[in-house]
Amino acid sequence: MTESTAPQSEHRTVLLRGGDVHSPADPFATAMVVERGHVAWVGSEGAADAFAAGVDEVIDLDGALVTPAFTDAHVHTTSTGLALTGLDLSGARTLEEALALVQAYVAAHPAERVVLGHGWDATRWPEGRPPSRAELDAAAGGRAVYLPRIDVHSAVASTALLDLVPAIASMAGYHPQEPLTAAAHHAVRAAAHGAVSPLQRADAQRAALDRAASLGIGTVHECGGPDISDEEDFRALLKLAAGRRGPRVFGYWAERVADGEDARRVRELGAVGAAGDLFVDGSLGSHTACLHEPYADAPQTGTAHLDAAQIAAHVAACTEAGLQAGFHAIGDAALTAVVEGVRAAAEKVGLSRVRAARHRIEHAEMLTPETVAAFAELGLTASVQPAFDASWGGEEGMYAQRLGAGRAGTLNPYAALLRAGVPLAFGSDSPVTPLDPWGTVRAAAFHQTPEHRISVRAGFTAHTRGGWRAVGRDDAGTLVPGAPADYAVWRTEELVVQAPDDRVARWSTDPRSGTPGLPDLSPGAALPVCLRTVVFGQTVYVRPNE
Repeated sequence: MTESTAPQSEHRTVLLRGGDVHSPADPFATAMVVERGHVAWVGSEGAADAFAAGVDEVIDLDGALVTPAFTDAHVHTTSTGLALTGLDLSGARTLEEALALVQAYVAAHPAERVVLGHGWDATRWPEGRPPSRAELDAAAGGRAVYLPRIDVHSAVASTALLDLVPAIASMAGYHPQEPLTAAAHHAVRAAAHGAVSPLQRADAQRAALDRAASLGIGTVHECGGPDISDEEDFRALLKLAAGRRGPRVFGYWAERVADGEDARRVRELGAVGAAGDLFVDGSLGSHTACLHEPYADAPQTGTAHLDAAQIAAHVAACTEAGLQAGFHAIGDAALTAVVEGVRAAAEKVGLSRVRAARHRIEHAEMLTPETVAAFAELGLTASVQPAFDASWGGEEGMYAQRLGAGRAGTLNPYAALLRAGVPLAFGSDSPVTPLDPWGTVRAAAFHQTPEHRISVRAGFTAHTRGGWRAVGRDDAGTLVPGAPADYAVWRTEELVVQAPDDRVARWSTDPRSGTPGLPDLSPGAALPVCLRTVVFGQTVYVRPNE
């Protein structure tokens, strides 16, 4: 890909030509003009000649693909950056290996007040259990260490860190030799993250946003809240993102709203909604997702943080204040409480107002046909993470261990959601699973439960336009004249149309169908490589040596 040497300017006009432009305005487009931060024109190579003399810059795509930039609809930005720059345990194959990584990191970073790790998953270890506190203390050498499980709903912590929370032993979720959950986990997490300096935090945020840009992600939805981060972290991230070229950040603050004053305070934080990880329950991996029937591998049904009445009060107050509401809900009992609560709010303030507010539910994994239908009825957006199925689905995966094969096979029913007309917005929940947009689309298209698979085109839409719709914008996430010029340029192989039904795929590749192609995301195929990412007409990433 080559370009002119025109100087950067805020309002330059750019012609991209000689590639493939993924646009519903013209399924065979090979060129695009960007002007004043917006798409001005898309069309054919021949018609592009008429624009060449009047633009500030011409970019020769050299056969590359141009698509809308991705939106990751669920990110924990600071934690993602800390995982990128700190102790990463996601590759540990055994408990012993994880403890060795802790010991090596502690020795190599003597100045860190608290060692922050991430990513362990005992279900993948032959020992089948997390480290005990005694084992962690031995590896930590007396240092304060915080190691959340990969789902970040439980954690192991060294004694030195627990000593920073004097009342820890009296808190719900405290277990002397087992991972912390609930209030105890939130308190220890706050103590650990409170030890992060403003400089260290800013470096982590930049690292996360830079990684996102390098993957063709133009927008992220930050999911903050008092049980996840703190107001200082949330404000600092929004300020940093607004002051630099890079992915846009829309912030969600997960705190309950009772009235207009609460809603104003959420807005004053810079949040676009009182949503995100407002916990109705926990996670399946930590046995804290709230179920109707006990876990297959534990005599419990998880943890309920909010009931239907509390959900209804939050949704009604947000709707009346014109503020988007939302919740974290994974288990079937939690999702039942959500739909009962939202339905009760609709009875109070009006169904049309609730639907217009586009309230959203994060994760929404253990859905039933009844709750899927209720999502459609109530206008709820499902903000989901297909990489969860890729990581933990299948007959031998963690979901099957926790729930048994029958219940596990019902999880993440993307095809049923689309058939019902439920809007989907795709994300990663990074650092729970990595920022990886094309891998996310692949995970949805090749879901481990075949009846839940959707087409690559539908998954791509959920990861581009779906994220914009989830923040109330219908004019973005697609390359048509007038849309914001948020796009990415990719090196990829031949473009195809993939759908779960091979007959559909064969028909759709016929040029007469007018369906624009996308990269082949079949398992084992190489994923596209991002060459350039542009946000509102401004280049925020260029692959080195391109």
